[in-house]
Amino acid sequence: MAGNVLENNMVNVMGKIANDLEFSHELYGEEFYNFILEVPRLSDVKDMLPITISNRLFEGINLIPGARVKVEGQLRSYNRQSPNGGKNKLILTIFARDIIVVSDDEFVKNPNEIFLDGFICKEPVYRTTPFGREIADLLIAVNRPYSKSDYIPVIAWGRNARFCEKLKVGDRIKLWGRVQSREYQKKNDSNEVITRTAYEVSITKMEKVERDEDTKEEK
Repeated sequence: MAGNVLENNMVNVMGKIANDLEFSHELYGEEFYNFILEVPRLSDVKDMLPITISNRLFEGINLIPGARVKVEGQLRSYNRQSPNGGKNKLILTIFARDIIVVSDDEFVKNPNEIFLDGFICKEPVYRTTPFGREIADLLIAVNRPYSKSDYIPVIAWGRNARFCEKLKVGDRIKLWGRVQSREYQKKNDSNEVITRTAYEVSITKMEKVERDEDTKEEK
């Protein structure tokens, strides 16, 4: 992809740590941990966002439940294999590149911001809700180093949804918005109803990158 692959996926979130750190994995002697960050919206709703962080980033920082932190990083995806041989599940997490402890006074008005520059890899789905609101679902492929890509679900509303209806697979777009969590219910193999959490990017602003602009950035 054209441009700096570290700048095509940027997330800034502020919130309160909701649980104890849990060990995730080790890679080349570096340990990685997961925790959930409770990020407030302008309404009373809160997004519960997964964070993955290296132990090298929080040396000397006491990351305990209730601590308020600012995290800068990227929204990453990976496929988790089903233990029963079923379909793989797309897992999203904010991969931290920096973290600092903040006070209540340092909280910003908009504590949840993301910028993505990627390509549409699945035909957009446009529809209207029972209440007449326009909505569109997208899947965006965002390149990162070492020839890898992150596949990120994106949702658009209103005029942005109408704009998405005209987009095609392969189109390059830039978008600004926030990372949000959403609970939903489904039945498992035992026919029990279970509650799960989905993560997606909600668009506030977007633009299509025309091919002549794409060519200029590649030079």
